[in-house]
Amino acid sequence: MATIVNTTEEEPMLAVVRFTAELAWADAGPEVAEPEVARLCLEAQEHILAGRWVDMASLMLASADLLLKSSRVPDKDLECVLSVICSLVAKAGSEAEALQIAENICSKLNHQPNDKPALRLKVLYNLVPSPHGKAFVYKKALEVATAGKAAEYIIPSFKNIDSFVSDWGIGNLEQRELFLAVARILKDQKGMSKEYANFLNKYLATFKGSEEDTDAIGAAKEEAVAAIIEFVKSSNLFQCDLLNMPAVAQLEKDEKYGLVYELLKIFLTQRLDSYLDFQTANSTLLKDHGLVHEECITKMRLMSLLDLSSRWSGEILYSAIMDALKINEDEVECWIVKAIALKILDCKVDQLNQTVIVSRHTERIFGMPQWQALRTKLGVWRGNIASAISTIQTNKITEDGTQGMQGLMIR
Repeated sequence: MATIVNTTEEEPMLAVVRFTAELAWADAGPEVAEPEVARLCLEAQEHILAGRWVDMASLMLASADLLLKSSRVPDKDLECVLSVICSLVAKAGSEAEALQIAENICSKLNHQPNDKPALRLKVLYNLVPSPHGKAFVYKKALEVATAGKAAEYIIPSFKNIDSFVSDWGIGNLEQRELFLAVARILKDQKGMSKEYANFLNKYLATFKGSEEDTDAIGAAKEEAVAAIIEFVKSSNLFQCDLLNMPAVAQLEKDEKYGLVYELLKIFLTQRLDSYLDFQTANSTLLKDHGLVHEECITKMRLMSLLDLSSRWSGEILYSAIMDALKINEDEVECWIVKAIALKILDCKVDQLNQTVIVSRHTERIFGMPQWQALRTKLGVWRGNIASAISTIQTNKITEDGTQGMQGLMIR
C-alpha cells in the first residue's frame, strides 16, 4: 500500500494516483504492474504541471469504483483518497471548470449508491465552495440518499434548507425540484409527517399560476392531493394556505381529484354537518386515502369551533357550540379545553351565562382578508397607544405646572 508523505502541495494527488494504480494492477504481477503504475504517475505529473485539473480528476476517478468496492481499503483511507480528489475543485481556474469537476465526482459517487452510501454522502457534503455548485452537489446527495436507502444521513440537513436556498440564490424552478426531492425522501419516514407536509407545501407554493407554469403545473396534481390528505390527517394542523395555491386550485374541476379538493374546502371553510354529508356520499374515497372517519370528526369539530370563534363577536353561546359540533351540553367545556390545549383558542368560560368569551383564535385560512383585518386591528392598537401617551404627557404637564405654582406660593 502507498504511504502519503505530504512534502509538497501536489504530492498527495500523485500518491493517490500511485495508490489506486497499484490496487488496480495488483493481480497482474510486477512485470506488468510497475510499468502501468509508472505510466499513470507520469500522466498525473503532466496534468499537474499543465494545470489540467479536469483531466486530473478524470484520471483519479477512473479507479474510484474499484476503491469503493474493495474490502482491502478501509473507509478512513477511502475517505482520504476521495477528499484529495475533491480538493481539485478548489484548484479549478474557472467556475465552469470547477462545476465540471464536481459533476464528474458526483457522477462517480452516484454510480451504485448502495455501496457505502454514508461515506458517499459525507464526501459530497461541502464539495463545492461556489453557491451554484453547492446546489448541484446537494441535489446529487439527495439522489444518493434515496437510491442508497441512507435517508437518515441527510435528513438532519433538511432543517437548514431555507438558509441553503437563500445562500445559493437558486431560482424558482430549482427550488421546486429541491423541495420535491426532499418531500419524496420524507414521505416514507416514520414520525415525519409534519415535515413531509411542510415540504409538499413549499413545493406547491413554487407554482405561481404564471404562463411559464402552465405545462408543469399538471405534474403537481399527485403532490397537491398528498398535501390535502396530510393536512386532513394531521391532528395538530388547523391552518393552511392550500386553497390559495394554483397547484391545488386546479383540482377543483379535475374529474379524478375534484372530490379531494371539495374535502379540503369543507375543512377550511365549512362545519361538521357539511363533512358528515360528504362522508355519507363518499365513504369509499376517504378509506382509499387512509382517512379515519372518527378522526376526521374530531378535527372537524375543532375546525367548527374555530369557525364559530371567527363569526361571533367575542362571545359564543353554549347552544351554538352544541349545534355546530353535534354534542351535548356536558361536552362543551371538554372541547373548549381540547382547543386551548392545542393552542388554537384562548378564551374564558362563563358557566353562569353559558357563554365562551374568546380573546384569540387560529384562522383556518390566513389570506388577504385576514391580513386586512390584522392591519385594521394594529391601526386601532396604534391609535389607542398614541392616545394613552398623549394623556400621560398632558397629565405630566398639568402636574408639573401645579408643583410650580405650589413652589411660588411657598416662597
